[in-house]
Amino acid sequence: AAGGGDNKREDGGNKEVVASYWGIKGEEVKKEDGTPWKWNCFRPWETYQADLTIDLKKHHVPTTFLDKLAYWTVKSLRFPTDVFFQRRYGCRAMMLETVAAVPGMVGGMLLHCKSLRRFEHSGGWIKTLLDEAENERMHLMTFMEVSQPRWYERALVFTVQGVFFNAYFLAYLASPKLAHRVVGYLEEEAIHSYTEFLKELDKGTIENVPAPAIAIDYWRLPADSTLRDVVMVVRADEAHHRDVN
Repeated sequence: AAGGGDNKREDGGNKEVVASYWGIKGEEVKKEDGTPWKWNCFRPWETYQADLTIDLKKHHVPTTFLDKLAYWTVKSLRFPTDVFFQRRYGCRAMMLETVAAVPGMVGGMLLHCKSLRRFEHSGGWIKTLLDEAENERMHLMTFMEVSQPRWYERALVFTVQGVFFNAYFLAYLASPKLAHRVVGYLEEEAIHSYTEFLKELDKGTIENVPAPAIAIDYWRLPADSTLRDVVMVVRADEAHHRDVN
């Protein structure tokens, strides 16, 4: 964190956590039952219950040149991803969410600046896109608890995110429609990946471990929820982002 922060563990040691920003400690928040809120990456009023009624087969058929460019760009990016991660879906999800949270932030930022320059309202799209970025970031926070990245995977994040951020930034400046089409097709691929993830869980290839505590609080899941339940709500989120974009 920018300001750092140390919390003492029960075993007497110190464990560095993200607890402050430039040395300023965040406000203490409590749950509805009065117990302390233990997460500093999101707050109780940001939690929700996901709508699982989604159309898995929904697809925007590319018709215009920009549609086809967006579609085949995403398809070309899927090949190296499949080769690198193969069927390691937990790690795949964690790594790809580091990229998936970029478009909403870039789009929201550019619309924010546009609104300031033109002295005009945004139609609510700034918040929509920033909420999308935050939701994708929470997917990452969740899958971090399921799969720990290796050193070379962390290094890959720096490279891929650096390239993707700048490429998407330029694409959005050139054509916001193209940029959103790319995200829409990326989300279609994400839905496919999470569906395959669910198949592996159902077959027993991947252990259906208990859901991380952070996921239970963020999506308001039952206390006995499992990894499968988490993948279900994440896939529903991706379907929503697909439809928006």
